[in-house]
Amino acid sequence: MDARFAVKIVDRVAHLVDEAERQTRPLELDPYHSQLFELFVTAYRAGLTKEDSDIDLTADGLCRDLSHRWGLADAARPSGGNPAKLSPEHVSKMRLLWSVMRMWMEWTYAWNRWSEFQEGNSDSPLAQERPYPPKG
Repeated sequence: MDARFAVKIVDRVAHLVDEAERQTRPLELDPYHSQLFELFVTAYRAGLTKEDSDIDLTADGLCRDLSHRWGLADAARPSGGNPAKLSPEHVSKMRLLWSVMRMWMEWTYAWNRWSEFQEGNSDSPLAQERPYPPKG
C-alpha cells in the first residue's frame, strides 16, 4: 500500500476535524459523520485498519498521528514536575480526537464482525429465536 494514500486519508480526517471545530459542530452529526465514515471505509477496504498492517490506520494509529500533528502529546506532558495545564485549543482538539477514536473503534468492531451476523451465520440464541431480517 502506498503511504501517500494513507497520508491523504489522515489529512482528510484532520481537515474534517478542523472544520467541525471551526463551525463548533459535533463530529457525530452530518456532514462530518458521514464523511468520516467514508474515510473509514476507504481505510478499511485498503486493509489499513488491521492491527498487523504496515501502515497503521487503526483507531490508535490514526489518533496517534493526529495527536502528533496537533502537538497534543507535548501539550499534555508535565514540565518541571508540574502537571500540564492544557490550553482551551488543546482541550477542544482532545475532545474531538476522542470522538474520532470512539467512532473509528466502533466502526472497526462492527465491520470486523459483520459476517458473523449475516442471516444464518449467528450462533446467538437470540438470533435463533428471531431471524433477521424479518421475513414477510
